[in-house]
Amino acid sequence: MHNLAELEKKINSELTTKINNSEIKHDQLYLKIDKEDLIDVTLFLKTNKDTKFRQLIDITVVDYPEDSQRFKLVYLFLSHEFNQRIILSYRVNENEVINSLTSIFPAANWMEREVFDMYGVNFKDHPDLRRILTDYGFEGHPLRKDFPLTGHSEVRYSEDKKKVISEPVKLEQNYRNFDYESPWTGTRYIKDHTKNNEKKN
Repeated sequence: MHNLAELEKKINSELTTKINNSEIKHDQLYLKIDKEDLIDVTLFLKTNKDTKFRQLIDITVVDYPEDSQRFKLVYLFLSHEFNQRIILSYRVNENEVINSLTSIFPAANWMEREVFDMYGVNFKDHPDLRRILTDYGFEGHPLRKDFPLTGHSEVRYSEDKKKVISEPVKLEQNYRNFDYESPWTGTRYIKDHTKNNEKKN
């Protein structure tokens, strides 16, 4: 398909009930589906002679911790032949297990492992679903919005033990002076300094 409008029409006519919503934005076609239809829709996009989306560019997640369907999974596909992109998405609950695309796109292997590691989303029939970016024994999922900015543990070299150790995060606050004022209006010590300078002048 050389035209995005024609491509949108073709996909909607062929997949009918499997497409919840379609929209053309930024020279790309956005499709919303249900998680149960992921395999069927992906197979169609890859194998149909009018689509030929034969490269999976990326899989990522958007976290909405306040929603019942917490995660939005987003898949980016590219058709080299027609120089077109499709962005496919659907919403899932926090503990749902979803289908793996590794049987259709082997490149999904590491992408799904990254999503599992960073967000805790589980994939069914994945050949090797384990962490890929964090270390052994890491707690939590760093890209979730409720993950603490400092993490739960830290890794450092111990001079006493002469080896790398992992320990709970300790935030030393002894030498910090909190004034809890907005940095946009200026902190207290800067205001005091400015007043003193004004008095001298």
